[in-house]
Amino acid sequence: MEYTLITGASGGIGEALAHGLAARKHNLVLVARSADKLRELHRILTDKYKTDVKFIAADLSKPDAPRQLFDETQKQGLEISMLINNAGIGSSGEFTDIDLNAELSLLQLNITSMVHLSHLYLAKMKKKRKGTLINIASMTAFMPVPYMATYAASKVFVRSFTEALTQEYKPYGIQVMLLSPGLTRTNFNEAAGLNSEKGNALSSDYSNAPTQTPEEVATETLSALDKKKHFHISGSKNRWGMRLLALLPNRMITGFMADSYRKKINQNL
Repeated sequence: MEYTLITGASGGIGEALAHGLAARKHNLVLVARSADKLRELHRILTDKYKTDVKFIAADLSKPDAPRQLFDETQKQGLEISMLINNAGIGSSGEFTDIDLNAELSLLQLNITSMVHLSHLYLAKMKKKRKGTLINIASMTAFMPVPYMATYAASKVFVRSFTEALTQEYKPYGIQVMLLSPGLTRTNFNEAAGLNSEKGNALSSDYSNAPTQTPEEVATETLSALDKKKHFHISGSKNRWGMRLLALLPNRMITGFMADSYRKKINQNL
């Protein structure tokens, strides 16, 4: 039996994708740190959509977690035909003021675990000459972002890595897609320390900046998947914004963002 594996499935975009795919009768493997949240989501999805849903609690910020997750799916005999690397975390503030271990955990989760899982499951898909890989990036994948330096750089990696794999695995009938959502109303801001003056200074305050709901992002993602797209920016305003930013040099963009951040932070002190 084929399954879609979603990391970071207990909330936000991951949870919305789980609902959207379950409604399409996909069998699911839900992965996140919290077993309690996964257990409750499992109950909701199975009751509502009558599809087969399994869950595995795993902390993918730990180096050995991806291999353990893969081994567990193999042990259970689960054929993963679609992998959605959605798990990720952000950080904000002046680089040297952020805890170093937290930044290294961010890189482990956003980059290393994504690469690890992609390698393990793509190898299986390649043998079967079919499958789907979706990697979730961000609008920050298109530019350096002062005061979110590590997070933005991690998403640049996701973009480059995924765009390369798109072409590598095209001959094997595997669809690889990069999704770049904009500001989405999830718990991201709280986890990244943006529920403060930082959020406004980085234009990430949900009350002032243009946002999407996780459900809107999930709907666009599934539509892009249906259209066999390899790349999609979620949100029409985000797509227009990227066209404009593409015309400007990074030095100009980062200079403006850094100056704006410092002015807003000083005003709020």
